[in-house]
Amino acid sequence: MSHSIRLAQSEDYPRIMEIWESSVKATHDFLSEEDFNYFKEVIPRDYLPNLEVYLITENNQSEGFASVAEGNLEMLFIHSEMRGNGYGKKLYEFMKEKTGLTKVDVNEQNPQAIGFYEKMGFKQTGRSEKDGSGKSYPIIHMSL
Repeated sequence: MSHSIRLAQSEDYPRIMEIWESSVKATHDFLSEEDFNYFKEVIPRDYLPNLEVYLITENNQSEGFASVAEGNLEMLFIHSEMRGNGYGKKLYEFMKEKTGLTKVDVNEQNPQAIGFYEKMGFKQTGRSEKDGSGKSYPIIHMSL
């Protein structure tokens, strides 16, 4: 796999949101349509401009993205068509080396993600009833 990883620019946002949408539809079946639309609106407006977002690309096509803030993995999404090809692991390893991330919050209703992070060496350290936006999606806090 001849991938490369680079910092995202604002012109990458439409593709980032395509990746986000395909990934969320594949893994977050618990998300209400209303909340899906809410996140679709706030991510490019409120989150992406304030985070360092890295893209993993293959043949000049972005297939996933991730961001870390203060040691916390804020997001890691791989396009649904590319899942299971090692992009998540490559992107995670890059982010860990570059940012020294030590923790991640995962939706309790997303067992695939919890399993992925357990494979990467994370352990559950806590749980919250609501997510970072105050919505009723329980969060599992995990640390290395």
